[in-house]
Amino acid sequence: MKKQLLATVLSSVIGGAMLLPLAANAADYTIDTQGAHASIQFKVNHLGYSFVAGRFNDFSGEFNYDAAKIADTNINVKINTTSVDSNHAERDKHLRGSDFLNTSKFPEAQYTSTSVEDKGDGKILVNGNFTLNGVTKPVVIEAEFIGEGKDPWGGYRAGFSGSAEFAMKDFGIKMDLGPASANVSLDLVIEGIKR
Repeated sequence: MKKQLLATVLSSVIGGAMLLPLAANAADYTIDTQGAHASIQFKVNHLGYSFVAGRFNDFSGEFNYDAAKIADTNINVKINTTSVDSNHAERDKHLRGSDFLNTSKFPEAQYTSTSVEDKGDGKILVNGNFTLNGVTKPVVIEAEFIGEGKDPWGGYRAGFSGSAEFAMKDFGIKMDLGPASANVSLDLVIEGIKR
């Protein structure tokens, strides 16, 4: 697994989301998808010859964060799986179908953190449950704190990057393109605006 973000495979990679109970001293943030300052991208090896890359265009989420109490962080992200975009219309139609995301039955994916570990030097390990294609399994995100502070419009922001990997078969995805194509890698960028 790679290292990079935390809050972005995190929340709505779909629609609006609610967090678990928040810590008393932590600040609450909404992931800035409207300003396109967050992204959820994926990559899958194609038959061992190259890669298919894409993203989810519609997601949402929230997180809370206190640099002094990182273990109290909570994250929730929802993803509209129908918004999958690999820059190829026919392939995207196939990805939405029953071989892959089965979006007519499961139009939303969700990630909810269960614990967050401070690994030092801005590195964070996010443990959580990922629901995709009607299946919920634990997925770990290796994340990194990028920075926080005031923005030019009077707001306050915090940002992270992260990465995760999972096996498609663990989430009931039927298509089997061979061992080289068994896993999906996620790259996440999350910027939140303090509420």
